Amino acid sequence: MIFITVSVIPMLLIFLFTPVSLNDVLSVGIIPFLISFIATMARIFLQAVRFYYFVRKFIGKNVSSFWKIIYARLAGEFVTQTTPSYIGGELVRIAFLTKSGVPAGRAAWVTTMEIIADVFVGTILAFIAGFIAIFNGSLLIGLIVISIATPTFGFWFFILAYSAKKNIQLPAFSYNLTRKFVSEDKAKRGINSVNKALDDLCVMSRENFGSLKSVKIFSVGIAITLIAFVFHGFSFLVLTHSVDTTIGLFLSFMATSSSTILGTLPITIGGSGLAEWGLWGYINHLNDVSQIGNIMHDTDQLNVIIAWRIASYYIPLVIMWIALMRLTLKINYSSSSSTSSSSTSTTS
Repeated sequence: MIFITVSVIPMLLIFLFTPVSLNDVLSVGIIPFLISFIATMARIFLQAVRFYYFVRKFIGKNVSSFWKIIYARLAGEFVTQTTPSYIGGELVRIAFLTKSGVPAGRAAWVTTMEIIADVFVGTILAFIAGFIAIFNGSLLIGLIVISIATPTFGFWFFILAYSAKKNIQLPAFSYNLTRKFVSEDKAKRGINSVNKALDDLCVMSRENFGSLKSVKIFSVGIAITLIAFVFHGFSFLVLTHSVDTTIGLFLSFMATSSSTILGTLPITIGGSGLAEWGLWGYINHLNDVSQIGNIMHDTDQLNVIIAWRIASYYIPLVIMWIALMRLTLKINYSSSSSTSSSSTSTTS
């Protein structure tokens, strides 16, 4: 619950320091707001279905049930959306898979494929959006989007290509750094466990990198990801009609893609503030640093952008938190139950 509270703070600041009130936000209309929320949940559910698909195809059918895997993906998404740069959700999904009996390396492979799918689609769309902005004369916003997308795409492409040829290991200084926080034995065990998982991940990468079957699986994952991004664009489009704008699906698609890539900057939790500013900047063809402050005076569009952010981020966050609690409590309950059963049998 602390994460939700912290994530809400930027929204409260917006209401405090902008001329936008809650009534202004509600002026977009209940029906468009609900449709925007439903479109967002469709995007999130599609990502969960992609996770289920990757688990079934890369690991097998006996890992867990459909809904447990869906809950694990939603729980991981909560962590992703409440950290800077959208990181951390992978650890939740890896933990879920390892508790379900999947080796750490194989679990890491599935989550890495998810990251690659998101990064590949997200950065390619950001490149397209950036070049279109530059072509239309919006030099500043176009260059910002491209400059953020380039290192993100380059890093993950390097990881994928390198892991297909050599094993990745933690750098030598990791042990000394870890020793500052835990004991020597724990540091060794931790470093060895991570390196073993990285070894297994690289083995999986080499096994699957040139496989036609894996290419087909990944292509399906890319297709699901692209459809999810379309729903993301639609979630904003449906709200724009409340201010009689001429934004079409393609522009909304490009704007939300730019918003997402700006949100990856490790500055705020869940990209709060960055996502809203990036969306406004793209729609208004930002081309000059002096124009940045104009967002504060563009109340009509600001109403829509804040309404979109509430429908696409804050309300889904509550649902994802419930999934996290359900998953966590169930795991804890199962662990305590199994421990109790073992104790009883030993006593007998």
